[in-house]
Amino acid sequence: MSPRASWPAPTADDLAAAERQLGRAVRGVAGVGHRCPCGDPDVLVTEPRLPDGTPFPTTFYATCPRLTGAVSTLESAGVMREMTERLASDPELRASYAAAHDDYLTHRSALGQVPEIAGISAGGMPDRVKCLHVLVAHSLAVGPGVNPLGDEALAMLGDWWDQNPCHASESETPTDDEGVAEQ
Repeated sequence: MSPRASWPAPTADDLAAAERQLGRAVRGVAGVGHRCPCGDPDVLVTEPRLPDGTPFPTTFYATCPRLTGAVSTLESAGVMREMTERLASDPELRASYAAAHDDYLTHRSALGQVPEIAGISAGGMPDRVKCLHVLVAHSLAVGPGVNPLGDEALAMLGDWWDQNPCHASESETPTDDEGVAEQ
């Protein structure tokens, strides 16, 4: 298992930020997997069974709109197809990706057992790349060196958070790059 085995519990402010990011109520949040440099959560750790009883295999859930938008750009550029093709022809990459799948399952099982999704991770692991958002969220939550394709996608994103803060507080007036108040 990757070095990161637990995450801080979300505060009320974290949950409110994630709800603003997603535009809806959050469900089954077990922790904050990663924070954007602005301080808000950008990855939530989610229980494997939601409060309404629904099995939920996505343990690491990307919430930041800047992050998810940047990842969506990679997906639409065909990155998932190229990564899946490399998995078929590169045994070392395939083995590392299978280990990432095992890591994902280990972290999820630490949160609870859900027989309906036993052995199913997320993002297409271990055989293909189906969702880069999941792979990037996994890499952010557990750190580099665990999910090779999540790490690779993160490297492609560059500084997706570059225009900090991601949002202005209610008491702040948004400004342009030169500090001039926007009208």
